[in-house]
Amino acid sequence: MLYDGALRFLEKSLTGFAYDDPAEFNQTIGNNLLRAQQIVHELNVSLNMEAGGEVAANLRRLYEYLDRRLLESNIKKEAGGIKEVIARITVLRDAWAAMLSGSTTTLEETEHSSTSSSRRLPMTGFAELAAA
Repeated sequence: MLYDGALRFLEKSLTGFAYDDPAEFNQTIGNNLLRAQQIVHELNVSLNMEAGGEVAANLRRLYEYLDRRLLESNIKKEAGGIKEVIARITVLRDAWAAMLSGSTTTLEETEHSSTSSSRRLPMTGFAELAAA
């Protein structure tokens, strides 16, 4: 799944912050963030805007936001944006996995949920998820 690949590259980028060598620091963070951005871009361009309606429009906005956060994180070499994107992609990945398995798990019940809100969103409502 593309979400898993993006998460893997994002986690690898975070390991770059431990390096003292500036070249290793920049290369590890930069290269892995670029790979994650390429996956987010692919997810974005693969959306069928005509058939997807509001869900596709919300996902497009979310993917564009994620791409912008990754770009900012790469330029400024800040882990905060990377961690935010990890949390949001984890929610998306878990939502798709729940939908494909037929589960009616809520965001509160999802292990890796990044939201601290007490509201319950059904995982089959992707428009609500994208807008959250």
